[in-house]
Amino acid sequence: MGKEKRGGKRLNKKQLAEKLTGFFQSQPDATFSFKQIFHSLKLTTHPLKMLAIDIMEEMAWDDFLSKVGENAYTLNTKGQVQEGTFMRKSNGKNTFLPEDGGTPVFVSERNSMSALNGDRVRVQFMARREKHIKEAMVIEILQRKKDTFVGRLKVEKDIAFLITQENLFVHDILIPKKKLKGGHTDDRALVKITKWPDADHKNLVGEVVDVLGQAGDNDVEMNTILAQYGLPYRYPKKVEEAANKISGEITAKDLAEREDFRDVWTCTIDPKDAKDFDDALSIRRLDNKLWQVGVHIADVSHYVKEGDVIDKEAQQRATSIYLVDRTIPMLPERLCNFVCSLRPNEEKLAFSVIFDLDDNAEIKSYRIVHTVIKSNRRYATRRRSRFWKTMV
Repeated sequence: MGKEKRGGKRLNKKQLAEKLTGFFQSQPDATFSFKQIFHSLKLTTHPLKMLAIDIMEEMAWDDFLSKVGENAYTLNTKGQVQEGTFMRKSNGKNTFLPEDGGTPVFVSERNSMSALNGDRVRVQFMARREKHIKEAMVIEILQRKKDTFVGRLKVEKDIAFLITQENLFVHDILIPKKKLKGGHTDDRALVKITKWPDADHKNLVGEVVDVLGQAGDNDVEMNTILAQYGLPYRYPKKVEEAANKISGEITAKDLAEREDFRDVWTCTIDPKDAKDFDDALSIRRLDNKLWQVGVHIADVSHYVKEGDVIDKEAQQRATSIYLVDRTIPMLPERLCNFVCSLRPNEEKLAFSVIFDLDDNAEIKSYRIVHTVIKSNRRYATRRRSRFWKTMV
């Protein structure tokens, strides 16, 4: 397209580009649709509109404009240096994600500055080459996403390496032999980075934090999965020691402070392979012909106090983790499977909601109380109907 005639004057590409430049610079924070741009610049003919679209595409290519959706543009006020998240890909097609949620930008391996997946980085946008995609170069790593990695050890005569599961590094992690912590070739290990790449050294250097065991062993592979995603696979020794000191004994003082439901028929309903029974149901007929139903939850707060070592570990874990063949509990095994577990024929402390119901199951009253209970029976979920048959 060369020139367009409008109002007795011809408007060429250069002139229209100047009008578009002035239009966007006069309102730097606004986003305009094609319709708004055409109306504001009085572009009434189809050739002029098409020429304007071509010019704006070129301006976006040169980073003067930013495209918003398919049919709108805004002035690019962010400059050529931005901050955001680096996303590393094993195929080398790394990307930079601007912190404002903008379009991802390609970062080649040679321009990655050895940034790792999830690192917060500062990048410089590179000069656009004709017929090439937009690229960025990492100029500073602002914050590392993680500094520990899981992989397989390879121990040689003078040096050792960690080969990571994801194969995300151009170079393996070097480990001085005195930092192996007893690890051998083909052991799964958790390694902490002690030295990051710089201008003089391209390799990462680390030390073994924990040897998980020989690759191929089921327990080792499960712990490897947990460690790979930053999930806990064992309890710290001090937490285990604190849990082992809890006796679980119910004292006379405990009984005096709680409602006694030990003689009320009570059961738990859990999956067949469950070990921690943390809730129970009780039911009995009252003298006033109402039904009394209790919903009992193991009173963990009686044993775990706010701010103690067990509580702090539970806060970090937040929840139990369920894998195919195991559960990684939020609380140490002694608590969740023994002291606090509402196992049959054992007296346990609970926090309970007690409902009084009529024969139509309408609630007449309820209360929330601390209790001591004693489960009569453990039911598995697939046999839940037996509970109701027993009580009818």
